[in-house]
Amino acid sequence: MLEYLNGQLIELNPAHTVIDINGIGYFIHISVNTYSALSGQKKAQLYIHEHIREDAHSLYGFHNLDERELFRMLISVSGVGANTGILFLSSLSVAELKFAILSGDVNKLKSVKGIGLKTAQRLIVELKDKLEKEPDSANFSSDIFRGINNTAREEALSALVTLGFVRKNAEKAIDKILRTDPEKAVEQLIKDALKQM
Repeated sequence: MLEYLNGQLIELNPAHTVIDINGIGYFIHISVNTYSALSGQKKAQLYIHEHIREDAHSLYGFHNLDERELFRMLISVSGVGANTGILFLSSLSVAELKFAILSGDVNKLKSVKGIGLKTAQRLIVELKDKLEKEPDSANFSSDIFRGINNTAREEALSALVTLGFVRKNAEKAIDKILRTDPEKAVEQLIKDALKQM
């Protein structure tokens, strides 16, 4: 079983990458979050999940162990396959997804394309206990999400959408800024987000 692959990036796009290791090119499915982490790099190390079926042998790569562990939790839920797991991790960050499950935020989970009410509820029921047992879960609301679920975020997001930006792109830009500076004022948050878009 493969644990990780470390080699030269031959091809990189938001859905997959090709890594060359000693003349062998490995086609690896990735999330948008992993794509962002790899952008601009010539070499990469990805933690691998092998998905073996009768008709296919697919590799899924992750920039860090947290993302791979959450992917494995997601695909353990009935009705969530590997492609849906990658879709979740492309739509939400690891922290946002864990927080949505821990807080029972069905609407956040349903915001992922193709996810209905029953699947969202099943994710919460089956994964909440597992996530609560993780050592860092108690700090989620106070540390990671102190600035993400606040009024400044909503006001900045509303302003960017009013200006004509796509909501999902605006959310990603704002959340990225708030991870580094949770106390940023609305005006500065909008200005910094505009620079990224």
